[in-house]
Amino acid sequence: MAKSAAAMCAAVAVIVAAVVAAMAPAASAQCNAGSLAVCAGAIIGGAAPSAACCSNLRAQQGCFCQYARDPAYSGYINSDNARNTLNSCGVTIPRC
Repeated sequence: MAKSAAAMCAAVAVIVAAVVAAMAPAASAQCNAGSLAVCAGAIIGGAAPSAACCSNLRAQQGCFCQYARDPAYSGYINSDNARNTLNSCGVTIPRC
């Protein structure tokens, strides 16, 4: 039961990320929060991040402060699981 709830939360997060990314202004074209959907299990559920997740985190590293200030993403970006995921991937946690 808990696994299905976690899967549902991950699916909702992916949908929210995709919608918000689609609505982002063109000036933020290189920042695509939707590409972090592969990290949903790690950021939301605390699972080990996949290689694809780590790769996408590295590609989006310059966008983390922007995401941290966005109310749609800040709860995820500022979470302990997000910090653990970044550490597991060897990605530096930015100071915003």
